[in-house]
Amino acid sequence: MEATDFQDALDDWFIESMKTYKDLHVYQLEHPTQVLEWTSGKTVCVAGYNPSKNEILELHLPRKLFADENKGLCAERDFKVDHGGFTDGPVCCLTHLPGTSCVVTNDGLTSDLQVWSVGGDNSDAIRLTGRVEGRSNRRRRSLPDCRVAATRSSQVLHGAASGDVRLTELSSGHVLYTLETDSDEPLSSLRFAGDAVFLAGCSNGNVYVADTRTPAPPQLHPPPTSPGDPALWQTVGSPGGAVVRLSACGRAVVSDPRSPRWAAGRARLEVPPGGRGPKGGVSWAPALDGCIAVSGFGAAVRIYDTSAWSTEPRDVRPLFEHRGHAVSSQPAADIFVTAHAWHPERPRTLLSAASDGSLHLWDWVDPSPADGPP
Repeated sequence: MEATDFQDALDDWFIESMKTYKDLHVYQLEHPTQVLEWTSGKTVCVAGYNPSKNEILELHLPRKLFADENKGLCAERDFKVDHGGFTDGPVCCLTHLPGTSCVVTNDGLTSDLQVWSVGGDNSDAIRLTGRVEGRSNRRRRSLPDCRVAATRSSQVLHGAASGDVRLTELSSGHVLYTLETDSDEPLSSLRFAGDAVFLAGCSNGNVYVADTRTPAPPQLHPPPTSPGDPALWQTVGSPGGAVVRLSACGRAVVSDPRSPRWAAGRARLEVPPGGRGPKGGVSWAPALDGCIAVSGFGAAVRIYDTSAWSTEPRDVRPLFEHRGHAVSSQPAADIFVTAHAWHPERPRTLLSAASDGSLHLWDWVDPSPADGPP
């Protein structure tokens, strides 16, 4: 693309964005991130994934976002670094411990975890304060990304594969629970569905539902199948229990927790040339029933309403598409989205990051008619 064409496309997108976004803030990180973790409704942690030393930062969202009136008079329109530190390796996973100023990370090289204090003792530093040993601390080239979930300040659920999942007490390192399964499938998600019940989603589409209070074996829910379904999935459970499975070729299946063997909805999502990239994923909206965000297929983040899907697979268009990373990148740059995250409270506000280091905060305008669903 010629420089003039690029500038014209950028100008057109910014004009269009005035109608399609309620808020849009663009920030440039020194190095790209593949982790976006909320530490509060106004702060988020990011960290680099270079093989060597990386920054780990807690950023405060632009204060203009929270100005109820006279947004144009709000002077603070940019992200602000609240706390920062350095890691000795990449950060491939980052999870905030609820009710604390601590986060837990994994470097993707082993299954061990690192525990960090964010601004402890009234400091502006993020400091390493402890480590948690994983099930296997051998370095393996094929080690899948570790997944971490937490509902309490003192315990973390973690693992890289279904056979690695364990609940660990942070203060003592004592293992409180181990998921008993004969499989060793890489995990695509790990999340609590309550104080003790959790869902472990695997890359083959299997979902394990387990209760850490009982030694009973976990419930296994295989994916709903149909001819031509691919073998590789990203599997994520919603706060309400519904599960979405997304394949590398863009096929999506939603199953109801009351009938996990049957598909409640199927869809074929838009896949640009080049297919799925190395990062990105699918996530449920915490405050917008039935909506998911999908990234990893090119440089866009797409929002879909799964409540409109039928049980027969068909092509579906997104409710909204954030193309800002591709539009604002340099001409001919091969950009892909590395991570996205819904705001925990604002229904249509998301953060997204891309491989060029761009970080976007956007609140999209509902395209449905005024008398349609919220």
